[in-house]
Amino acid sequence: MMTGATYAEAARDALAAAMASDPHVVVLGEDVGRGGIFGQYAGLQARFGAERVIDTPISEATIAGAGVGMALAGCRPVVELRVVDFALCAMDEIVNQAAKNRYMFGGQGRVPMVIRMPIGIWTASAAQHSQSLEAWFAHLPGLVVTAPATAADNAALLRQAIDADDPVVHLEHKELWGQRDDDETAAAAQAVPARVGHARIVRRGADLTIVSWSRQLLWAREAAGLLAAEGVDAELIELGTLWPWDRDTVLDSAARTGRLLVTHEAVQVAGFGAEVAASAAEATGCRVRRAGAPRIPVGYASTLEEASRVRPAAIAAAARELLR
Repeated sequence: MMTGATYAEAARDALAAAMASDPHVVVLGEDVGRGGIFGQYAGLQARFGAERVIDTPISEATIAGAGVGMALAGCRPVVELRVVDFALCAMDEIVNQAAKNRYMFGGQGRVPMVIRMPIGIWTASAAQHSQSLEAWFAHLPGLVVTAPATAADNAALLRQAIDADDPVVHLEHKELWGQRDDDETAAAAQAVPARVGHARIVRRGADLTIVSWSRQLLWAREAAGLLAAEGVDAELIELGTLWPWDRDTVLDSAARTGRLLVTHEAVQVAGFGAEVAASAAEATGCRVRRAGAPRIPVGYASTLEEASRVRPAAIAAAARELLR
């Protein structure tokens, strides 16, 4: 049974609460005044005014650059880049300005900015609107990177990102916006709310450890169910935060089970899963395996798009290989 707010509504409500409690929190981006393309800003301009929910020109470099300047001047901007694919037009502002300011100026300047970048395959949206580029941002010193998988996590991590004193890249999956948490997920989130830098053990197990994040976590959970029907007891861990990622929780689990599978929607080659797998192998000596997308652009045709999806059956197959 599904319950509560959708992924988009939960984020909107968390943002509204932050704006109500702190007048320094502002929003800027394309179409935010009309609610955003996924409805994640619906009603906010009417409530807080056009001076705090600011529609911008179609220029990602301008949006990100303005956000950096506002943050340095004392605001807490939430910068909307529509989809992660468009963030490529703002990489200088993100990489060389937001991420490095605190270090280069000895802490005199801080950039408490949240950069919202929807990631992942977006059905029938093809190669330029379906990328998962989280590894790019996790690679950059100075950035915090979050990637929530559920509505509850989206709300909790977004609110913490707004309160942070450093730039946070907040990655929301394009195909999760309309989804609601099921009762089990909602209960788990209530018992252990998402926290930046802390993983959550979604399912306890003894035979192998599966690690995932964002939408791929939901398919990893389905894969764990398939494996359970075969007598395989998989432990499933949701990262939620890719940097700093929760090494202790993952490494403790991998040491106990002796096997680690990392699965993500992003291209497997040089994906963030490689960092998790290598770290676990170095620290624990466990066997490792990855399940990610092939190194191909996401196709527009449904058959081509399907080739880039890493579905539960593929995750379960990778787990069986690991168990051999």
